[in-house]
Amino acid sequence: MASSISLNFFSSSLFSSSSSKPPSSKTLNFHSFSPKKPQTSLTFSVNSQLTPIPILDISGEKVGETFLNLKTASPDTARAVVHRAVVHHLQNRRRGTASTLTRAEVRGGGIKPYPQKKTGRARRGSQRTPLRPGGGVVFGPKPKDWSIKMNKKEKRLALSTAIHSVVTDGGAGAALAVEGFGDALSEKPKTKEFIGLMKRWGLEPKEKVVFMVMDVDENVEKSGRNIGTLKMLTPRSLNIYDILNADKLVFTKDSVNYLNAMYGFDYEVQDDEEDDDDDEEYEEVDDVDGDEQDETPEAAE
Repeated sequence: MASSISLNFFSSSLFSSSSSKPPSSKTLNFHSFSPKKPQTSLTFSVNSQLTPIPILDISGEKVGETFLNLKTASPDTARAVVHRAVVHHLQNRRRGTASTLTRAEVRGGGIKPYPQKKTGRARRGSQRTPLRPGGGVVFGPKPKDWSIKMNKKEKRLALSTAIHSVVTDGGAGAALAVEGFGDALSEKPKTKEFIGLMKRWGLEPKEKVVFMVMDVDENVEKSGRNIGTLKMLTPRSLNIYDILNADKLVFTKDSVNYLNAMYGFDYEVQDDEEDDDDDEEYEEVDDVDGDEQDETPEAAE
C-alpha cells in the first residue's frame, strides 16, 4: 500500500500559536486568520543651517560676509530628493521629436518585385521591407512626451538642498559673493576684463562657474558670452542641473537675499500670513452678505 503524505501547515511560523503543543484540530479554518497590515509611518524632516559666504570687491579683497539660510532635506532623504529633481529636469528638457518611417510610411514599394513562384528566390511582397535598403524601420523612435511630474515643494527643497551642498561640501572658495562687478564693465563689453575680474576672485576660466544674479546687464552678458565654462543664471533660469554641475558658485547680495527669502523658512511663514489675511477677507465678505440677506422688504419699509 502506498503511504499517504500529509502537509502540516502548522510548522510554519505564520500559523504557529503561542503554545508549544501543536493544535489537535485536523482541519484548518482559514477564515479565522486575519493578518495584520504592516504599520508604516512616513517621516519628513527639513533642516536649516547658516552658511557663511565671503563678499569680495572688484579688487578681490574681502569686504564683508553674508549668510545663506536655506531649507535642506534631512541626510536620509536628501540624495533621493535631489536625484528625482535632476531626472525631472533632464526628462522635461527632452524635445521628444525623433521620428522614423515604418514600412507603411516609406514612399514606394507598392508593387510586388517579382512573381511569387518560378524564380527560385525568396518570397518578397515589397521593396520597402525592413530587410531591404531604403525600407522602413522596425521599432524606431516616434514622437513622445518624456516629461514627468514632480511636486513643487519637493522641487524647491531639492534645489535649496543642492545649493547648500555645493556651498558647504565644495571646499574653500566654492561659493563667494561679489559686488560692483557690473560697474567695472559699464563702459563697454570686454571679455579680457571679465577674465581679469574672475582671476582676482580666485576663479579660473577653465572652471565651470555659475553666476547667480537678479538681472543680467547687457555688457556683462556680452563680456561673458565668449567664456564657454561660464553661465549666468537668473531667478527665472535657476535650475538644479547647472548648480550641481558647477565647480564654483558666485552670488550677488541681491541674489543671496532672494534665495533666503524664497527658499528659506520665511517663505512658508509669508504664505501662511497671506492665507490668514485671505481668510479674514472672506469672513468679512460673508458677514456683509449675511446682513444683506437678513433685510426683508418689510424691514426695509
